[in-house]
Amino acid sequence: MTSRAKWLWAAGVVLAAGSAVTLAAGAVFCSATLHVPRTPVPKLAPAGARTVSLRARDGVRLEAWHFAAPNHDGRCVILLHGIADRRGAGFAPLFLEAGYSVLAPDSRAHGESGGADVTYGLLEKHDLLDWAAWSRSQGCVAIYALGESLGAAVAIQAAEIEPAFRAIVAECSFSDLETIGEYRLRASFGVPPPLDAWVVHAGMIWARVRYGFDFRNVSPRTAIAHTRTPILLIHGLADRQTPPAHSEALARANPSAELWLVPGAGHTEAAQAAGPEFARRVLAWFARH
Repeated sequence: MTSRAKWLWAAGVVLAAGSAVTLAAGAVFCSATLHVPRTPVPKLAPAGARTVSLRARDGVRLEAWHFAAPNHDGRCVILLHGIADRRGAGFAPLFLEAGYSVLAPDSRAHGESGGADVTYGLLEKHDLLDWAAWSRSQGCVAIYALGESLGAAVAIQAAEIEPAFRAIVAECSFSDLETIGEYRLRASFGVPPPLDAWVVHAGMIWARVRYGFDFRNVSPRTAIAHTRTPILLIHGLADRQTPPAHSEALARANPSAELWLVPGAGHTEAAQAAGPEFARRVLAWFARH
């Protein structure tokens, strides 16, 4: 074997080994991303809440709390939680006092809802539209959504499919799955460029081959550019989990969207950082639409 042939053979071995390691890392990253720990739902529902459920389009059972406004006038808000969280009643009093009925679902593969995989909007956007249809069956004529983190991304993606909401508030959404995946690898594990992009790409290939999920279609940035639903984007300037550049990219994709950057607020912490200003802005946004 000539020296050139030996060099080519060695290069091929290194390339094959590197590709195998990258694919393996992508598979591990994919599995960890699809399967997150569940946060338990309290055994006792909050005062005024009733537990409701529906079957998603793929047969998965979805669970939620429903709070009926004392003098229901047809205005309703759906609250959407973030990754590895579960349904909560934190914002329910704000909207109930303003006359809105409130629905707080567990996203699929979270809380007490069924499903084994988190798909970052690929399936969840249809689940949300099913909850909107359920709300209409309960007398809701003006439906709004407030989503946080993953929930914000889901609401934006749902709005592209169907104008089910009068208006949306989206706090700390990611702009697209590849970009946030690369950022999380760099920030959490110190994976440098361009290896971060290679691992994410390998993970997306693994998701398509192993699970049938095409995550190339998960892009709130693309979705917001094709919706006419009024969207208020909120993002904390101190967010280290999903940098504010993501909401800034969403705002650029749809100039009709409104962007509020909150000084000192971390990930989904705008309500704590801004105090009464958060409630004022959110309620005013819904009232305008």
